[in-house]
Amino acid sequence: MIYIIIIALIVIFGPHLWASFVLNRYNRKEYFSGSGIDLARLALERLELREVGVELTETADHYDPAEKTIRLTQKMCGRKSLTSVVVAAHEVGHAIQDHINYKPLKTRTRMIGTAQKLERFGAIIMIAVPVLAGITRAPSVGVLMFIGGLTTLCIPVLVHLLTLPTEFDASFNRALPMLKKDRYIPEEDVPAARAILMACALTYVASSLIGLLNVWRWIRVLRR
Repeated sequence: MIYIIIIALIVIFGPHLWASFVLNRYNRKEYFSGSGIDLARLALERLELREVGVELTETADHYDPAEKTIRLTQKMCGRKSLTSVVVAAHEVGHAIQDHINYKPLKTRTRMIGTAQKLERFGAIIMIAVPVLAGITRAPSVGVLMFIGGLTTLCIPVLVHLLTLPTEFDASFNRALPMLKKDRYIPEEDVPAARAILMACALTYVASSLIGLLNVWRWIRVLRR
């Protein structure tokens, strides 16, 4: 049993730990003339994406299609490191997708918005399961509510997995060719850039797996 638990923990937290290791590894040494924030602004100017802005954020690096804004953290993209430059390029990749009306990005945006609402609704439902079952004295109500709540909590996990193709496209079909073509990074850093871009994509895999752990936690709570 202990081996199964260890394997499960490795599968769930392995991608997150590996992604964090890669991002931190290449974020220590500073040697570029500009930061990732500078790279984002320069790349957008060269691509003539003047409608896209760049802002600092305290939450997480991301591209907001609704506001046409790339939001970058000082911690990750404010340094003159390889990680900073590559992560910023990844978000520029999403801006490029939006500019060319890349349909999977638009689908992802709608799905994420819906999933966030359903996740909150699902949590409320699962908290209400034992209360409603006790009031109505009908076991079927509890079963139905449990199934509905569990399904709702699984939706965000599914969304994260379905967004992977969009992440890979932004990384390897947009960001990496741009970094190489415009010589934003030295040729010898391209393999490391690939690893960083893979780490960016794996953060979504990690979120999905941790989401499954959250579902399992709710099941244990309701079985008590």
